[in-house]
Amino acid sequence: MKQTININTLVIAEEMKYDGVTVLEYRIEYPELESGKYRKNIKTINTFYKDQALLLQNNFRTKLYQMAVDQYLHDIENGFPVRAFDALQTFTATYNKSCIISLYLDLYQYTGGAHGMTTRTSQTWNLRTSKMIKLKELYKCSNDYKAYMKKKIIAQIAENPDIYFENYEELVEQTFNVNSFYCTPEALVIYFQQYDIAPYSSGIREFPLPYNKCIIDPVRKCRR
Repeated sequence: MKQTININTLVIAEEMKYDGVTVLEYRIEYPELESGKYRKNIKTINTFYKDQALLLQNNFRTKLYQMAVDQYLHDIENGFPVRAFDALQTFTATYNKSCIISLYLDLYQYTGGAHGMTTRTSQTWNLRTSKMIKLKELYKCSNDYKAYMKKKIIAQIAENPDIYFENYEELVEQTFNVNSFYCTPEALVIYFQQYDIAPYSSGIREFPLPYNKCIIDPVRKCRR
């Protein structure tokens, strides 16, 4: 079951000005799948990513641009240094085997202040069905999959708790998101957004859960 899908990078980018001054620069990178197999379903997936990119562009060109203009006028009025807003979306493909593609997209936005913020989203696709695989589909034991995974995550945190908030167990329970996962060839990876369970300096926290008798390799979804 070798890799069969090419993943191209498509880009939408723009430098937006107000009164001749750049107030916002954005770059949206998004995937385009290409293969001789699963053509109809791949077209559906490509449409999904294109539509998402265009929605993001519209958000940048309207809401974020207006925020950037307002901040520019405020800075000028108060004699502050002008700093343009910045937005960048990138993606990383983490699994590409047989009928499975898994990837995550990181959206970084700087809107003033000490630093920007990155938000992650992810999808794991079954190309035979053109549908996303749900987290619960990758779990095959009888007990509750959420409880199992949270326990594994908390055990990993306990090995190096200093980079997390003190009440990390409570925060894992509160912020665990069934959509916040992607797959690699070795493991299912659960992640938490910045500030969910740790300070900004700790970044997006990731927890690999190796495939075992309970957590299945998604490639098994390709078998009929």
